[in-house]
Amino acid sequence: MGLLIAFRDALGLFFATWRWTFRGSLFRQRKVFLRQLHDIGNRSVLFITVTLGVLGVISVFQVLLQVERILPEFSVVGPAFIQTMVREFAPTITGLMIATRVGSGIAAELGSMVVTEQVDALRLCNADPVDYLVAPRFWACVLHTVLLTVYGGVVGVCCGAVVAHEVWEIPWTSFFSLRLVELSDAASGLMKATAYGMAIPIAAAQAGLETTGGSEGVGIATTRAVVNASFAVVVLDFLLSGLSFLLWFQGR
Repeated sequence: MGLLIAFRDALGLFFATWRWTFRGSLFRQRKVFLRQLHDIGNRSVLFITVTLGVLGVISVFQVLLQVERILPEFSVVGPAFIQTMVREFAPTITGLMIATRVGSGIAAELGSMVVTEQVDALRLCNADPVDYLVAPRFWACVLHTVLLTVYGGVVGVCCGAVVAHEVWEIPWTSFFSLRLVELSDAASGLMKATAYGMAIPIAAAQAGLETTGGSEGVGIATTRAVVNASFAVVVLDFLLSGLSFLLWFQGR
């Protein structure tokens, strides 16, 4: 029952965010939006670079190690890895990393505003917290989740290519071949990135706005935000992967 109530509240916050967006929230709160673009996007670049770079190195190394033992034919490793990175690794790993860094930050910031009664002050001034606090963070997260997914995928593929070329002497042109990547793969990856970008700030904002108590309550809200946002990414990955299979991959 508690899970259904949380889902209902999150859905209500999601629709309220869209409603305020159509009412010009981003134009009124453009300074907040621009600041959130920097906080969410620019400060996540190094985090995403290291995470996806290491993932690319480890994944390609382990795959090539096993292929060398079983069937020393490396021509398909690069194209298959790029396809997997575009469709699965880049959006999902990026989403999980943003859920931990950005989700915790949003929940901590909004939770602190709740316990210090700044949110109540907004309501007394006839300012809706969704308009002032949630909508700018929501759209900044959506935009940068998509952009960081593309960037992280490029980093992961390039790092994997370096390992393949330097250790197994696989030609660059062979590894960077896109013969297995189709438009449906890119569409699936971008669809996941967009969905994660919408789910993470909603889960984090909901946890922050429901904060009770003092500093202990902020800590609890931050933990709940990370757990809920990460869980949302995992569930959406499962649902969207199934939807992608039904829409695009079943007919192959």
